[in-house]
Amino acid sequence: MKLGIISDTHDDVNNVREAIEIFNREGVQYVIHAGDYVFPGIVMEFKRLNAKLIGVLGNNDGEKGHLLKSFLEIGGELKGELGEMHIGDLKIGIYHGTSAEIKDQLIESGRYNIVICGHTHKKEPVGVEIGSYSIDSPTLVLNPGTAHKKVESLARAFIEGGVIILDTESQEYKHIGLP
Repeated sequence: MKLGIISDTHDDVNNVREAIEIFNREGVQYVIHAGDYVFPGIVMEFKRLNAKLIGVLGNNDGEKGHLLKSFLEIGGELKGELGEMHIGDLKIGIYHGTSAEIKDQLIESGRYNIVICGHTHKKEPVGVEIGSYSIDSPTLVLNPGTAHKKVESLARAFIEGGVIILDTESQEYKHIGLP
């Protein structure tokens, strides 16, 4: 099974559309969004997705009720601040990453094979574009970075990221950049 991973879209309609094209082309069955949609309308873009959208809330998601409504309208699933998925023996934790302490606790708990997060706008694992995992290995952290378009700023907040494709059969993943 293939999963798509995205985070920190921050209302960027063009990059969300580009990501959806990638996910559809790759034939993913689920897309996991690790939060920071910002405006509930961005969720409606995922109507074009040929997969189910599963998401968690981020620190910039103030309109929780409207986000939930959008998820329900497209047949998606909004899990709140923390989510879980089980695919066979693979256990996945989903958390935006707002609190480094909570993120670390999820990783160190040993409960999950993979923890998917966002928030930092930085890709994890650092420096790895294509990688693999084993269910018997320590918890793998996957962060696609921001899906927002790349913008120069003093904070350097929108310069790194894209999406991740995770193949649970081959146990491989790859980062794919967005503009």
